[in-house]
Amino acid sequence: MTPTELRSEIPVLNRTTYMNTGASGPSPTRVVEAAESCLERHEYEAAAQEGMYPMAFDVLDETRETVASHLGASADEIALTQSTTDGINRVAAAIDWEEGDTVVRTDLEHSAGILPWKRLEGHGVETRTLASENGRLDTDAVKDAVAGAKLLCFSALTWTHGTMLPVEELTSIAHDAGALVLVDAVQCPGQMATDVTEWGADFVAGAGHKWLLGPFGAGFCFVRDGAETDLEPAHIGYRGVEDPDSEEFSYEPGARRLEVGTVSPAPYAGLGEAIDLIEELGYETIESRIRELTDRLKNGLVAADGVRLLSPREYESGLVTFEVDDPDEFVERLVDKDVRIRPLPYPENSVRASVHVFNTEPDIDALLEYV
Repeated sequence: MTPTELRSEIPVLNRTTYMNTGASGPSPTRVVEAAESCLERHEYEAAAQEGMYPMAFDVLDETRETVASHLGASADEIALTQSTTDGINRVAAAIDWEEGDTVVRTDLEHSAGILPWKRLEGHGVETRTLASENGRLDTDAVKDAVAGAKLLCFSALTWTHGTMLPVEELTSIAHDAGALVLVDAVQCPGQMATDVTEWGADFVAGAGHKWLLGPFGAGFCFVRDGAETDLEPAHIGYRGVEDPDSEEFSYEPGARRLEVGTVSPAPYAGLGEAIDLIEELGYETIESRIRELTDRLKNGLVAADGVRLLSPREYESGLVTFEVDDPDEFVERLVDKDVRIRPLPYPENSVRASVHVFNTEPDIDALLEYV
């Protein structure tokens, strides 16, 4: 598999210059076909063969193994969810909160890493927000903020600036203070090799519909071995317990206690195929290609009059944020030219382009033409 071959498998790229993968990635035909084939087999054949539930469980188990292997984890440490937001919420709702407890988050979080804590504020939980500068955190400020806190929540790769935060260092600081750590990693897998066990975090939430190029509806949550003992899920169902028919229930060991009930296997079959495709392409190829293209984009932006680059000048990710006078008008003007990027709610007056391995030099130049 080469970047050119991958591009040829993504039909929408025949009609548009797509650089919004940080929001959602267009799936290749192989991924869509895997999801469709799974759904057809589940609905048309399984009832007359192994059964619809056993067939679905086989797909979920296989995908859980695939996700775990891709992230450097064990299958017991992976819960299948619907999205990053879903994973964060499952963890947030499973922690035993008490009035006066504190959550620390950054001002760089997506709403997925903000709204769950706003809800808890109504139950007496305090939120401390770490201020950032140019997509960076001051580690001394982190140490002060996590003192006495119950949980630190932050994004490994910021969706606002495309900066990679020092996950392992921040996790160590939080653990030294006695706090749990929840990482939003959705911007990482698919564009960079990600080993969640190296981070040391207790919980890592992600999803397949961005850089992994999977379908909507298939997410995952890593729960570090042993960290599940801190979780009492708010929702319970047959997938999260050892024997749903037992007089007394016992949770499944590991992350599986966060899973609940019946879901379609089709998105997970698509996710598994998407990961296989990314691995076939290889992260060495992916990262070098994204680096090359983002360098081209940043060089062009820096050379343009009146444009201020808000992402780091040196490569950290395929997320490139820059300032324009009117973000909504700028993005709409690009839509008319079949170029897709997005405005951001913050930083002020910013737009973001997401450069993936399937993009090309002409894609970059098409955007720069209208800057």
